[in-house]
Amino acid sequence: MPASGISRREARRAAVFMLFQWDVTGRPLGSLYEGEVDEYTRQLAEAVTEHAGELDARITSASDDWTADRLGAVERNVLRVAVEELDDGEVPLEVVLDEAVTLAKRYASEDAARLVNGILGKLVREENGN
Repeated sequence: MPASGISRREARRAAVFMLFQWDVTGRPLGSLYEGEVDEYTRQLAEAVTEHAGELDARITSASDDWTADRLGAVERNVLRVAVEELDDGEVPLEVVLDEAVTLAKRYASEDAARLVNGILGKLVREENGN
């Protein structure tokens, strides 16, 4: 659990929400921090903004029909967070996949959840050489 006392699940959701705002408004990430933001949320959101171009390229390469910029902002940022967490290696694969699908379903749609699951599955298979 992050030092602030909130769970990683809550921190991940906060990061996706902040990244959604950053993505849609174009405002600097730091201007979107309201009140005290826990360290895990801040680190995850900042890592995603720093690597957004690379993350988007990987998402696009794993998608058969979509480019990252054509995905909805929710799906795009859920995928960015998931790929960043996979790269970091601290969060187990099963947790990353489950959380990404849950976030896409909760904040977008069932179709978005399937899309996120498919893209992440393909990325994982490619990285494992399958």
